[in-house]
Amino acid sequence: MWWGVVAALVANTLYSLGFVLEKRALTSLPEVTIRQPARLLRLVLGSPLWIGGSLALASGFGAQLVVYRTLPIAAAQGIFVSGLVLLVLLSARLLGEETTGRERYALGAILGALLMVVLSLKEAGAGADTVSRSAPYPLILLVCVPSLAGGVWLYGAAERRTKHRHRAPTTGVEYGVAVGLLYGVSSLAIKGVSSYLTTSGPVGAVVHLLKSPYPYLLLFTGAFGLVMSQAALQRCRASLIVPVCTTVTCLYTAVLGTLSFGEALPHDPLRLALRLAGTVLAVSVLLVMPKHDRPAPQAPPQPPIATKELTPP
Repeated sequence: MWWGVVAALVANTLYSLGFVLEKRALTSLPEVTIRQPARLLRLVLGSPLWIGGSLALASGFGAQLVVYRTLPIAAAQGIFVSGLVLLVLLSARLLGEETTGRERYALGAILGALLMVVLSLKEAGAGADTVSRSAPYPLILLVCVPSLAGGVWLYGAAERRTKHRHRAPTTGVEYGVAVGLLYGVSSLAIKGVSSYLTTSGPVGAVVHLLKSPYPYLLLFTGAFGLVMSQAALQRCRASLIVPVCTTVTCLYTAVLGTLSFGEALPHDPLRLALRLAGTVLAVSVLLVMPKHDRPAPQAPPQPPIATKELTPP
């Protein structure tokens, strides 16, 4: 159990550091777009700083495999939530990003909502530490495929809206929700892959894994998530888009992952109320968060320089 807690904290640190390094690298690169994925990959792969950030994220995924082997979904999401604080601190320190008062209140409300959901999932009794191992493949596909389609559609809709002239700069909430849906599916796939790590013999584990939908879901979310997240990170503040993405991912994994992998709904009325209230609060906050950054204040006009009229002697 303690190994899982340590792995989750390590994953938090690696994720936060990776996103901040990638954001810092993207600020010095030409504009990237999902319409030119080959150019995007060529640009980012030429940046040592971006490669360092991507290696940190990849290591975070590796740590996440250990987490899902040793902790139930609910406990894992509760620890992952703490990474939001580290991300905001690193963004302020290394990127110079500042959040508005309204955004800080919104992030605090989201954190509270996620904790409510986590508390509702932590059943008391003998089954509190039970780690589920498998889920029916048709159910996983029924949950994941519409989520992937919805995430790609939402991202495309946000892209089309940003191309309108005279539109205020976007904060990245729509991008964060879209990428969060993809990463939520990826989190469920990682959970599924973790169930094959103790299969007798590596060859048998690989054969059984290739017969499951999990590696193909990871390939899809990895390819699309890479392109979508980099374009969004370059345009928006990491201190806002990453917490929104993390919120969606954690809620998606905690709620749908619990159902898909067979964890029972809480029987206690208080825990059931916490789950419903936390989910509604998180969704409500995402809907009311500011969608546009305030334009930079314009410099006040300089008074005209008075000229002395020359009179003939």
